[in-house]
Amino acid sequence: MLSKRLIFGSLMILAVLGLFWLDAWLDTVRLSGTWQWVFLGRDYLPAGLPLVGVAMVLLPLAARELAAIFRANGVAAHTWLITVASIVAAMAVYAIPRSLNAPTGVTIIASVLTVCFMATLFWHARHTKVEGAVAAAGATMFAVAYLGLLTGFLLATRRWHSAWVVLAVILITKSCDIGAYFTGRYLGRHKMIPWLSPKKTWEGLAGGVVLSVGACVGFAYLSQATSLSDVHLTVQGTRSVEPERFSMAWAIPVGVLFALLGQLGDLTMSLFKRDAGVKDAGQSIPGFGGVLDVLDSPLLVAPAAFWVLQYHTGG
Repeated sequence: MLSKRLIFGSLMILAVLGLFWLDAWLDTVRLSGTWQWVFLGRDYLPAGLPLVGVAMVLLPLAARELAAIFRANGVAAHTWLITVASIVAAMAVYAIPRSLNAPTGVTIIASVLTVCFMATLFWHARHTKVEGAVAAAGATMFAVAYLGLLTGFLLATRRWHSAWVVLAVILITKSCDIGAYFTGRYLGRHKMIPWLSPKKTWEGLAGGVVLSVGACVGFAYLSQATSLSDVHLTVQGTRSVEPERFSMAWAIPVGVLFALLGQLGDLTMSLFKRDAGVKDAGQSIPGFGGVLDVLDSPLLVAPAAFWVLQYHTGG
């Protein structure tokens, strides 16, 4: 298990670094000719398109795993409905224009939720079947919130911040997973929540928090020493590069916050799996389990990261 984690973990890190390098580079590419026509006269690509593309691949896989968890609990979850609803919700959060007034934006999200809810009811009852309709609709709404809206927060963060800032959020969060795993493996003595996650220890949590804070401090230093965190913005047709710098004093509490929320996200997935009587959400990633087993911590951190960054930039 450990060897698989090290091998596939290293491969995932390389793939993620390549993805975010591409994402950041595309911010600097000026469109012309056919490409400018394809993107409706824009001079630059919308921020975060590679990340959106990866989300469109991962969301169906995660939706399939979540649907399997629901079905293990006797809920007639419709995989394709959960998939479509999650993607629509994520894109709604990502694509709402900044110039749109707040009531209209809220109404758009509410409309998406309403359509997803009614679509599930109608689909479930299409063969005059009423048993389990409410539970099936509830499963879809759960997926919209858990997969769609939380992923949307991550995509929205990318839209208004640099690719490297989003990568930092993910790495800071996953640093706690890594630190907790190795610290708990070699130093863990006191079980944290044995009835929910038997392998988690308080020593592991402490080690994870320390590593997350270290990663956050390292990112803050890089943001001051380099231009990695600068964000490319196009507002009302005007392109600008806005510097974004993070202080060491900011990094320590944020590192702790992301670490704790990430572990809460991991425990939340443990709750789902124990309720369904399964060990892993899936078997897509050797050594890690399913897609949800990898995404559980960043998903719960995403809203906090968005609002922390909004507060930091005064947005």
